[in-house]
Amino acid sequence: MNCILLFSTDFIGEKSVAITDKRLDHIRQVHKASSGDSLRVGILNGKLGIGIIRSLDGTSCVMDVDLMEKPPVAMPLTLVLALPRPKVFRRVLECITAMGVKKIYVIETWRVEKGYWDSPFLKDEEIRSHCIAGLEQARDTVMPSIEFKKKFKPFAEDDIPEIIKNTQALVAHPGSQSPCPSGILGPITLAIGPEGGFIPFEVELLKKQGFKAVNFGSRILRVEHVIPAILGKLF
Repeated sequence: MNCILLFSTDFIGEKSVAITDKRLDHIRQVHKASSGDSLRVGILNGKLGIGIIRSLDGTSCVMDVDLMEKPPVAMPLTLVLALPRPKVFRRVLECITAMGVKKIYVIETWRVEKGYWDSPFLKDEEIRSHCIAGLEQARDTVMPSIEFKKKFKPFAEDDIPEIIKNTQALVAHPGSQSPCPSGILGPITLAIGPEGGFIPFEVELLKKQGFKAVNFGSRILRVEHVIPAILGKLF
């Protein structure tokens, strides 16, 4: 944890908190902190700052906190992501949350296995825990908004026009002749398909709605690898 994320339930006073869960183990075993030490902290969906440890033992860590910094600026990107394998989705969530993506649509496409949608890894508490891990990694506090959308065609026809409004809309597609652009200054909507990519019908429908198909070179990468690679190139 590069930042100890705090929750409203941690506060025992206006500017003091008591931590008793797995974060306590991290403070003791990883930070190897002791009374009087300072740690980077932040309140969920709020400001960042410093926590000074008042007391620390095997049951709790009590800190006085001063939250005075704004969280880092969000990446100006909306991600439309075909649901990957659930175990991969956990890693992807941590990655894109750490990179500052705040708006995510997880969609069903032809090559997405139907059984993925029933995975326990898609439960709210699982998703929340991996987003929090990404925030702690990046010293951020603002949770991303994640919406799950089944039925690709209605989503593309009914929701996409509003989602991509006033953005540059790109769909990552290995078969495209256009290379992925770089150094874009304005907001982007990026669509990334499943393992094996979007099928031609899906690419054409996205293009019809205003997306431009782009490639990222000749190599075919896994979803968890291509996302940070593309985001690093775009911005």
